[in-house]
Amino acid sequence: MEVTLQMIKELREMTSAGINDCKKALVEAEGDLEKAAVILREKGQATAAKRAGRVASEGIVDSYIHGGGRIGVLVEVNCETDFVAKNEKFREFVHDVALQIASSSPLYVSKEDVPQEDIDKEKEVLRQQALNEGKPEKIVDRMVEGRISKFYDEYCLLEQQSVKYPDMKIKDLLTDLIRIIGEKITIRRFVRYERGEGISKAAE
Repeated sequence: MEVTLQMIKELREMTSAGINDCKKALVEAEGDLEKAAVILREKGQATAAKRAGRVASEGIVDSYIHGGGRIGVLVEVNCETDFVAKNEKFREFVHDVALQIASSSPLYVSKEDVPQEDIDKEKEVLRQQALNEGKPEKIVDRMVEGRISKFYDEYCLLEQQSVKYPDMKIKDLLTDLIRIIGEKITIRRFVRYERGEGISKAAE
């Protein structure tokens, strides 16, 4: 099948990949845009894996203030070089991450950051919920594992669906950026403040 310029243009808009990479992916996918996007993402994951052992100590700390000062976020995202830290795509990604944190209130960066104690507590709650629903004991554990995945999707930043690009998770956007930039990039830490959070309001 012939790969047209229009197809390459559409794939670039979907993935931000280079022209040659888009053309190769489209040829491999026989013109299927969705398959080509998956191929590019898989290549990005391979690139990310290769760079996992490298040191990323540069980067930026960005802030996002929402609702006239109601919510405030600080996030640190690291890369390997100061050159990339000044890159427009890198900075746009960091700001999008700050917006994501403000909007979706994650508690952890990744699944690996969740303390085992928190996982055990959540599993016990989910297990009790399943039993209270009258589910048979033999399938409860399987249900708990499925529901704990939803816990990760809700509270781990990398597992959350992107607010800006709902068909992608934050980890997918990160993988794409690593492929485009060619450096190790990590979301190191964040803090989110919400006005009045934790303060008991006086009863009227």
